[in-house]
This record gives sequence, structure tokens and C-alpha cells, in this order.
Amino acid sequence: MMGDSFEASKKRSDEIRADLSVNPGKYCMLTGDRPTGRLHLGHYFGTIRERVALQNLGVTSRIIIADYQVITDRDTTANIQDNVYNMVIDYLACGIDPEKTIIFTHSQVPALNQLMLPFLSLCTEAELERNPTVKSEQEASGHALTGLLLTYPVHQACDILFCKGNIVPVGKDQLPHIEQTRQIARRFNERYGHVFPEPEGLLTDAVLIPGLDGRKMSKSYGNAISLAATAEETAKLIKKSQTDSERFITFDPDNRPGVSALITTASLCTGRGEQEIAEEIGNGGSGQLKKYVTESVNDFLAPIRERRVELMGDMDYVKDVLREGNRRANEIANQTLEEVREAMGMVY
Repeated sequence: MMGDSFEASKKRSDEIRADLSVNPGKYCMLTGDRPTGRLHLGHYFGTIRERVALQNLGVTSRIIIADYQVITDRDTTANIQDNVYNMVIDYLACGIDPEKTIIFTHSQVPALNQLMLPFLSLCTEAELERNPTVKSEQEASGHALTGLLLTYPVHQACDILFCKGNIVPVGKDQLPHIEQTRQIARRFNERYGHVFPEPEGLLTDAVLIPGLDGRKMSKSYGNAISLAATAEETAKLIKKSQTDSERFITFDPDNRPGVSALITTASLCTGRGEQEIAEEIGNGGSGQLKKYVTESVNDFLAPIRERRVELMGDMDYVKDVLREGNRRANEIANQTLEEVREAMGMVY
């Protein structure tokens, strides 16, 4: 079943991708992140680069900083304000333009969260418990399954549908979330009258960005190069990364994950092929490889970091961007909630 639906999703996604550059105005994209720490290279190549490209194509863009989702599997909101402001800084430094893209947070848009109530009535308990992403996130966190994590896909449906989002850039593993959103939209429209589009997943060519140990790049593994890190911190991290005892450098992700992760990182930052880089370094060994990777990453991140430093020095501007984004998101959410109440006959 999943195989068939993946093929169908992939075909649909390819069609949309072809249409995006021709008719960008037809599309409204919703995407976002949980503010649990600093954004890193994995986020940049995994999602942010694509968001900037779609925004610049002329696609209507909305980015949610999902602050309420931090507490799905954590018992504290310590540092959350700092994380949120730093996320805004990272977005702006990477090229998200607040004139074109609305950046906002869950907690400041009450009408968005209000959609949870009618939406929850459209899902069965079994459907909520079947979502594989929720299960894997719960297992990864080692935390008890909270009601908020169980209903996370419904909350995501609120994020997407409040602004009538019709495309959501996702990796393959996020497709069940999109399916659940489509189902909620469909059921609402059938039951109460047409209000919502049925959004499509825009499959990203998920380059799985390896961390410095060959595992997936992740804040929790401590193997990530943060966009906010200095050139010196980056050099230190790369120097410490695990390679192997074989001197001659080859690109072989299965047998040499550490070495290959470094080559992939350099390849992403320079646009050069992985084999080409490996061959060039060859007998230079891991010392030469680490030096090349450090230079590649630091050259690539230099303009982003420069912009970060400017923004850090102008926090009033950063706060204004978020305040304005929240204001605009509230306008959209209030309008949608009005339509929902009308459709449901709840106008008094």
C-alpha cells in the first residue's frame, strides 16, 4: 500500500515541481521547524535552501516556528525565546525575505490553534495511533507519549490549512502527515462545505546530510555544524571528527562512513562531485581531507555568518520581523476561522 501511494505521491510531486516555475502564483507553501536549538548545515541543505528558492520563484511562503511543538516531548521551555530569535536570524541570514515570506510562531496565533477542535473531531483514535512518524519521534525522545505528540499531525494540519497551504516540502518519511492533513481537509469539506484545499507533499531530493560521525546530522548527536558556529569552532569540530586508519582517501559511505561524511559535506558546499574530491585528496590522508572540508564549509558559510553578525547587532529589527509575521499570520488565521464557523453554522 505504502509503495503504491509513494509512487503516486512522487509522480504528483514531480508534476508540481515542473509547474512551479511556470505558475508560481498558484501555490502557497507552508513549512517550519521546532525551535529546540540552533539550525545547522543539515537544515540548510535539507530544507532552507529550497525554501529560499521557492520564495524567490514567487511561491507564496509561510514559515512556522513551531514553539508549541517543543513541549510534545520535552518538559521545559528553557531558552525557547533565545532559540526562536536565533531561528529568525538564521532564516534571514540564509536569504528568507520577510517581505515575501511570513515568519510566525504557534503561540502567537490563537485562531490557528482553535482549528484543533473541529479537526480533532474528524480523526479517529486508531488513525492517530497509526501514524508512523509519531511513533518514531516518541521512541527517539524516550519520553512518554503525550496527548500533544499523539495529536501532532492534527496540529500540523492546522498549520498547513489555516493559510490554505497547498504544497508542503517534505522528505519521504513525512508523507503520512500530509496524508492525514489531506484527509482532514477532505472530511471537513464533505461534512460542512468547501473551505480547504487538499495539500500535496513536495518531495525534496532528500540529501541525507551526514553528521561528522557518518550518522544523520542532528543536534542531539552533537555531530552538527551549526550555522551560528564561528570558523574556529567549525575547524575544531571537523578536526575532532572520526575517520579511520586507512590513509588513502576513497568515497565509500557503507564501509567508511566517517571519511565519506566529510567528503559529502565538502561536495555540498563546493558543488563538486564526491568521487572527484576523493581522488584529488587520495594519498593526502585524513589530515588533508579535514583541511579541505574546513575550508569548503567556512568559505560557504562566510556570507551567511557575516549577515548573522549584522542581525545579532540589530535585535530590534529581528523582533519586528517576527512581530509583523505574527500580525499577518493572525489576519489570515482569523479570516479562515470565520469561514470555518460559517461553514459549521456557528455564527451568533
